[in-house]
Amino acid sequence: MKSFYYAFKGIKTLIVGEHNAWIHCFAAICVIISGFLLHISATEWLMVVFAIGFVFAMEAFNSAVEILCDYVSPERREMIGKVKDLAAGAVLIAAITAAIVGGIVFFPKIVALF
Repeated sequence: MKSFYYAFKGIKTLIVGEHNAWIHCFAAICVIISGFLLHISATEWLMVVFAIGFVFAMEAFNSAVEILCDYVSPERREMIGKVKDLAAGAVLIAAITAAIVGGIVFFPKIVALF
């Protein structure tokens, strides 16, 4: 039970303390509302939920890496910069992947409206 406490504490830290997580929350809410309005299938919901979770997991990973890097090396170092860039890149890859999933799921449904 203690592990769940710490995990939920980490999620709260992510949502409350990280600006980019707010952007992801807004996007996720828009996608979820769109999913209900466009009546996506159960399989499409699985893809959308997985994509949302993937982005949040990568954002949490990136935030953890940044905090650790800033703690270990408060001064600017090239190697620390590379580590932070790689972690940020992971978030970008996740976001692009989620956008592609969103396009595959939602584009045909939006086109069908017209």
